[in-house]
Amino acid sequence: MAVIAPSADMVGRDAESRRLDAALQRARSGAGGAVLVSGEAGIGKSRLLREFRGRWGDDVDVVIGWCLDSGVAPSPYGPLPGILRGVLEALDDPTAAAGPARAALRLLLPELGDGPIDRAQTSPEALREAIVTLFEAAAAVRPVVVIVEDLHWADDATLAMLSYLLRALADARVLFVLTCRVDEVRRGSAVRAFLAEVERARLMERVALQRLTDVEVRTLVEALVGPIDDGVFERVRERAEGVPFFVEELSCNASGPIPETLREVLLARYDALGDDARRVVRTVSGSDAPIDHDLLTTLAELPDDRLDEGIREAANMAILAVRADDTYGFRHALLREAVHEDLLPGERARLHRAFAEVLERRVQEGSGCQESALAYHWHQARDPRRALIAAIGAMERSRSSFAFSTAARYGELALELWDQVPDAGEATGIDHIALLARLGSILRNAGDGDRALMVVNIALDEVDAQTVDPGVLVRLLRDRSMYLTSLGKPQQIEALQQALSEYEARAVDEPRLHALLLTLLAARYMIVGRLEEAVRLADEAFGVAERAGDEVRMSMAANVRGNSRVHLGDVNTGLADFRLAWSLASNLEAQLRYRVNFSDTLTNLGRFDEAVRLAQGGVEDARRFGVERTSGSILTQNRAEPLLELGDIARVEQLLAADLTLRTHRIFRTYTTATRVRALAWRGRFAEADLLLDEWRPHMHQIAESERQVRYSLWRTELDLTLARGDVSGAVRTLEHILADTGADLGQKPRLLLEGGRAVSGLRAQGDEAAALVLAERTRASWEHLPAALRPRTWCEVLDALLSGAPEAWRAAMAAADSDDVPVLFQMVARIELARALIVTGDRPARLEASALLADAEERAVGYGHAGLQRDAAALAEAAGLTDAAASGLAALTARENQVFALVAEGLSNRQIGERLFISVKTVSVHVSAVLRKLGAATRTEAAARYRSEGAPAER
Repeated sequence: MAVIAPSADMVGRDAESRRLDAALQRARSGAGGAVLVSGEAGIGKSRLLREFRGRWGDDVDVVIGWCLDSGVAPSPYGPLPGILRGVLEALDDPTAAAGPARAALRLLLPELGDGPIDRAQTSPEALREAIVTLFEAAAAVRPVVVIVEDLHWADDATLAMLSYLLRALADARVLFVLTCRVDEVRRGSAVRAFLAEVERARLMERVALQRLTDVEVRTLVEALVGPIDDGVFERVRERAEGVPFFVEELSCNASGPIPETLREVLLARYDALGDDARRVVRTVSGSDAPIDHDLLTTLAELPDDRLDEGIREAANMAILAVRADDTYGFRHALLREAVHEDLLPGERARLHRAFAEVLERRVQEGSGCQESALAYHWHQARDPRRALIAAIGAMERSRSSFAFSTAARYGELALELWDQVPDAGEATGIDHIALLARLGSILRNAGDGDRALMVVNIALDEVDAQTVDPGVLVRLLRDRSMYLTSLGKPQQIEALQQALSEYEARAVDEPRLHALLLTLLAARYMIVGRLEEAVRLADEAFGVAERAGDEVRMSMAANVRGNSRVHLGDVNTGLADFRLAWSLASNLEAQLRYRVNFSDTLTNLGRFDEAVRLAQGGVEDARRFGVERTSGSILTQNRAEPLLELGDIARVEQLLAADLTLRTHRIFRTYTTATRVRALAWRGRFAEADLLLDEWRPHMHQIAESERQVRYSLWRTELDLTLARGDVSGAVRTLEHILADTGADLGQKPRLLLEGGRAVSGLRAQGDEAAALVLAERTRASWEHLPAALRPRTWCEVLDALLSGAPEAWRAAMAAADSDDVPVLFQMVARIELARALIVTGDRPARLEASALLADAEERAVGYGHAGLQRDAAALAEAAGLTDAAASGLAALTARENQVFALVAEGLSNRQIGERLFISVKTVSVHVSAVLRKLGAATRTEAAARYRSEGAPAER
């Protein structure tokens, strides 16, 4: 498989790139130096330097040399000939540039002369002097970057020469960049001594490349192969462990065998080990977790001295790592996989049986052992009965500690082994249907809704309704509805109705189960918009739970009842229900349900800061109790959405990127994807937003049939995307779909109509007053049909301005938009639209006010990172002639631009200005560009002269 990374953008190395760039800038100013780029094999050292050369190759001379792995007798000065040839090619007169000692260069470059080398004219000192002189001559013409790859293989002569050059060229325009696998440099070696020496002398700074984060791994995989599902990503993440080269090689076949090219790379160092070290490594490969010394001693069957030497050799070759808890494990899981696959089948089976027998003896001796290790080893040893017993134990242990993904792995192993064990039920103490039901619940909590549904359907097919406990059948039907809900599939309500019917028909007497069924059905009714029925059922569920003394079920029922009442517009009663729900929420499940529903309600009511705080607490609880993939995912969405309304786009992007690394339910991913599209639209990344929305739109349409909120989410996303790109016609089409909808109104409707008002305003801005008037009246009628409690006063003022376009309405809207409960984008919208209304009047004071309003709107849009509104403000100013010299100049500068202008006049750089004003360098750059444009100045120097001639803002 070809290495395909160069076709994708480099991922996750921004900070390291900036450090290299800064080192080069220092070298260009005459402060030469050196940078060591360190990291393990495959971590991306060469790729980082390739990108570095791409950025600066036209401005500097780059010369490269490679240290080669030549075994025990490396060639002296390995990388230097290639480097020197590169320097000579960059010089017009290379012979003269080398100076009096140029004859010494023939020691490394024989082609520079004919005949034998005159040893009388050469010496180590002469060679060093010739090389320094050569570099100085080249650096006098253009800065020079010297790249030395794979320093870990450097010979002593090369190291000595580099040590000299780093000192001799410290004041030249020369930057040395060295790459090294520091983890492979043995203690006491010449390379380690060289690194210690130059770092102690402060001749070199180190840039250490770390493994990619989960977010970065997903970004890289999708850059290489396009969008992937969560299962594929998890497999790549687990096997590659954040090493970019491994990610690249595995991306096209995440679950298959290791590609042959990668296998060869992985096994190259293993093949170079001695016999004892190979035995140690083969033994450790039998465990998918680190093993302790006593276990390795027992299994490797080597004398102590040979065992120690074997471990030391494997560690020095960066194959094994000695961990802080004195256990041994592979540096890379993929390397363990390669070594393990290299064993013969019989070897593997015998190795795992030996592991299992030793671990079982430990259990008998009372030293303890996790069932997961026994399950793994007995399965690999081909002993299904003992593997099944251990797998059930591992599943239960992992489940009880909230490690649901691990529990799912062993539950599925137990399911696979079940038919291979004749007395499986007797051996494990659990019947097959109970195993299926438990596994389904575990899979759902692990975020794998598809497999959870498959498992519960298998269980339902096996159930004999005449002989099975009626409660078992009812619970399986309940589970089926929950898993259908997680996937956004139809038949959710029908499955719950069937469960309730079976409950009543079979006279099941389990009030807690009854209350839960009623609550779940009430929640489904709420989601589809059958709100009165939802309140009635939730009230019934509360009564059943109250009679049973079950506060948790009472909390869940009050939660659904309160949420439904808020959707109906009975806000105060609904909020009282939420307070009651929290007071009764005595376990994690009830608390998370409260946080999910109430944070969403707070967002609908415009209480954005409260929603963020409530959802954040829920995310932390979900992470602590192992349900980050399920409840944690929807709470992440409930946190991201109000953050976007508050304009904190950076935090939104961070949250959504992290959520993408988790396998979660399709319904939750639908909501977070919609918010991700809106975030991309906010940033002006329309091509990415279009691709993502096109990919998910069919899913959203399907889910919208059973979850009305998804329909609202899709409309909102389409509105945001079309308005952000300036597509008024597209926004109008979406608004017309909303207005034509005859379904029940939910609490998301007011925010949807508020956004739709921008489409009306856009029509008016295009001059289509008649169409705007008609659409405005329809929108106003839909707005007024909503319950008054769901129409905050500030939102009414903003919508009134959007629909009427009157200047006085926009002045009121601008004051309202600056309040905390109005989405921040309307701060910019109000200023742009008031400026538009003022421009129409045509008088000079109105135009001056419009100019200031647009500058303010543009500054706010820059601060919030909203590309579309930044564009709209600038475009209106230009179209109205407010950016020419007559309408700009000093009077057009905003307060912030005046601050930046004064600091530019002081001679401060963008970075210094940012530090002084506590804003980012990027924001400073935007402000400086605006100042130069408004002043008509070509350079900062010209702007500073203007400042000195016309005075400070206070003087003016």
